[in-house]
This record gives sequence, C-alpha cells and structure tokens, in this order.
Amino acid sequence: MGHATTDAVTDTGASGDILTFANEVYDADDKNKIGTDQGICFRTVPGKAWECFWTLSLDKGQLTVEGPFYDSGDSVLAITGGTGEFAGALGEMALSARGTKGDAYNFVYRIK
Repeated sequence: MGHATTDAVTDTGASGDILTFANEVYDADDKNKIGTDQGICFRTVPGKAWECFWTLSLDKGQLTVEGPFYDSGDSVLAITGGTGEFAGALGEMALSARGTKGDAYNFVYRIK
C-alpha cells in the first residue's frame, strides 16, 4: 500500500501537467513500512489519464513499472524490470485507490 504524501502536480501550460512523487510503501495491513516508490507521470488525457514511470525500492531490490494511471477506476501497469532478487522481472502491477481522498493506493505486483 502506498501513501501519496509527496504527490505534486506541476502545470506546464498547454503541453500538459507533470505529477511527481516519492512516497513510503507499507505492507497489505498498512502497518509496516516495507519500502519506497518514486516516479513521474505525464498528463495524457486531461481529467482522465496519466502515463507513468516509477520505481518501487524494497530491501531485496527494485521493480520498475510503466503504464497508464487513471483519474478514476483501476489501472494496470507493466512491470518492465528489476534489480536484486527482482532482476529480469516482468509482469503487471494492479493499482487501485483506497477510499476517495486520493491519498492511499493498493499496489498488487504479479511477477512472471
């Protein structure tokens, strides 16, 4: 589970917005910090979607993901690689909001 505590949107004018973040990531019970994530998203469809790239850092390595992040509804992003125990990782990450505030998200990594 991720806490969106540092999310910041930069308005770049007519070319679209940029969302940046560097947040703590917690276990499924939202009790223990297990790592961090950081990344960037570019607004592709105003009010509907972003295209995102980010890295999840854990004790045993990192996972990188890329794909759409929707303003409403769930998103599925591709796992594009990793380091350490996750070297060569592929698969997908399901992303869904927890609640309606936009300040917490569930991340489910399915590594193949």
